[in-house]
Amino acid sequence: MLKGVENHLSPRAAAFFDLDKTVIAKSSTLTFSKSFYQGGLINRRAVLRTAYSQFVFLAGGADHDQMERMRKYLSALCRGWNVEQVKEIVAETLHDLIDPIIYDEAATLIEEHHTAGRDVVIVSTSGAEVVEPIGELLGADRVVATRMVVGDDGCFTGEVEYYAYGPTKAEAVRELAASEGYDLSRCYAYSDSVTDTPMLEAVGHPHAVNPDRALRREALAREWPILDFHRPVRLKQRFPAFSVPPRPALVAAAAIGAAAATAGLVWYASRRRSTVA
Repeated sequence: MLKGVENHLSPRAAAFFDLDKTVIAKSSTLTFSKSFYQGGLINRRAVLRTAYSQFVFLAGGADHDQMERMRKYLSALCRGWNVEQVKEIVAETLHDLIDPIIYDEAATLIEEHHTAGRDVVIVSTSGAEVVEPIGELLGADRVVATRMVVGDDGCFTGEVEYYAYGPTKAEAVRELAASEGYDLSRCYAYSDSVTDTPMLEAVGHPHAVNPDRALRREALAREWPILDFHRPVRLKQRFPAFSVPPRPALVAAAAIGAAAATAGLVWYASRRRSTVA
């Protein structure tokens, strides 16, 4: 599908993918809101607000300030959530919720990178309780995601340990390159958001996928390829005998996932304050 995807087995290389609106058509965490409601983690009002935030996300995404407010709210939103319960909910609903919204173009691109001998790494601001299973579904080799502290009682303490966003994504890419022996000049990166510009800058082959307005301007100015993914397809439709790929997902970061599922509350609350002001 992609011109320039060549076979370079030595030195090693990787393809780094943002997740939401790059590999899947919606926000991975907001998609699970109904399931979290049914599991008793969030209330009906939160579901409605999350649905509204999903619409806003699809319409244009959140900017840097909104993402920062989201990070600050996450600790309060997820405090006390049982991690194992979150994992069970995600596992039970993963195929029904995520399989239908995977971009056919992204799945093909992942296959091409694997065929070319490159590792595939999902790098997402969402949490690993959500991102890790999706990475396994896609056959990714590694996952980098936001993580929060888990207490001795198995629940989130409310403290953010690592936030995979903006410059920290680029740092994670460089750290993986150092530990795994990737030649970044031969690596690829894909994202829809201008906030991922540092990650795109870190590799030799950056690509803007369904870019927001700011990233589109940046990509045009830098002559980065712009890709249009618009065909969500079930993996079972692509592969009739589909089963979860045996390729191990070696997780580079773990925890949170579910907390970000109510991130819609953050956007909604911030917008209401701005409107009132």
